[in-house]
This record gives sequence, C-alpha cells and structure tokens, in this order.
Amino acid sequence: MRTVVGMYENLDVARHVVDDLVRAGFGRDHISLVAADQQKVYTPYVERTAIADDGLTRDVVVRDVDRDGFVEREAIVRDVNDGSEVAEGAGVGALIGGLGGLLVGLGALAIPGVGPIIAAGPILAAITGAGLGAVTGGMVGALADLGIPGEEAQVYTEGVRRGYNMVAVQAPESRVDQAKLIMDRAGLVDLQQHVGEWRETGWNRFDPNAEPYLRPAG
Repeated sequence: MRTVVGMYENLDVARHVVDDLVRAGFGRDHISLVAADQQKVYTPYVERTAIADDGLTRDVVVRDVDRDGFVEREAIVRDVNDGSEVAEGAGVGALIGGLGGLLVGLGALAIPGVGPIIAAGPILAAITGAGLGAVTGGMVGALADLGIPGEEAQVYTEGVRRGYNMVAVQAPESRVDQAKLIMDRAGLVDLQQHVGEWRETGWNRFDPNAEPYLRPAG
C-alpha cells in the first residue's frame, strides 16, 4: 500500500475528493482528512455542543439525510443569557455532516505548533492513539505511521499549519495512479512551490513549539 496525498485550499473541494475516492471504491477506512481550523469555524459542528467565549452554545442538530447518505445538519446558536435562538451556518453544518457520513470517525483537536484542526480516518487514530483524550505522537508521527517519509511528513504538517486541507488515501500499488487522477483537480495546492517560498523566509522544518500560523487576509 502507498499513501497518496493532496492538499487543498478549500474544505469543500477536499470533501468532493473524499466523495470521489469513496465512489471509486477506495475503502473509507483507508481515507484520511485533516482540515486546518485556526478560526474554529468547523470545531463547534464536530464537537456537537460547544460553548464559545462569547457565551453562545452551539448545538448541531440532524435535520435530514439526503439520498447519497450525507447527514445534513444545522447549527442552532443559543444565547445562554436571553434564551434566543437563531440558525447559523447551515452550509458549514451540512459540509461537516457530509464528511462525518463519508469517513470513519471525525474529531476536533489541537496539535502543538499547528493549532485547531478537524480530522478523520486513520490519521485521527494515529494522532490520538486509542481515543480523543490527548494528542500522542503528533501529526508528523501520524503521517509516518501512514507510510509517508519524514521530510514529506514535515511539509504536509506545515501545510496544514498554514491553513491548507489534506486528503490522504492508502492505495494498493495498482491503484496509485487512479488515486492521483482523482485528487488532481482545481483547488489542488502546488505544495512544492509554497515550500520554496517558505524556505526563502527561513523555514526549514515543522516546529511543534512554534505559534500556530494565521494566514494573511486576502
């Protein structure tokens, strides 16, 4: 088995890549996803209920299951002070619900040096060990567990740190080219080009002690 990786600017594009991999017959238990969530846009939907710093409780409510089996969800935001409720981010809720329906497991956690992420599939188990209670070997070690060489694992981890979304699939040698073809689409990040730019600013390898990166606006 070889692990094929694609990095994407947009989580919705990454979701469609996962969908196409599943439809092509790649096993759900061999597909991983890691999405950067520095602004914690997705985390409340994954955690089902989260209390934010603004005092709002966000509940993810299952509204429907479409004919493809995607769970469509809607977030209800409740102000604990006045009891009012408003619907928020139905699109984000549906996106996260769709990922939850496609992949094995979906969790929200924080990686030292990377910051908040959501993750699913074998990489989630590799990062957290037996459960979601704590981060164990970190993301670089988790990628190594999936068979990704050390230097590549450093680059992919830094890519997630810088806000990109990663899809990885473990494929038999006979299907590696098919997996690459599915992943090659608009929105695929040319990570090697970015690595050259990072190196020009002094980057050498992923540093778990670094502050989480915030991508510049625009």
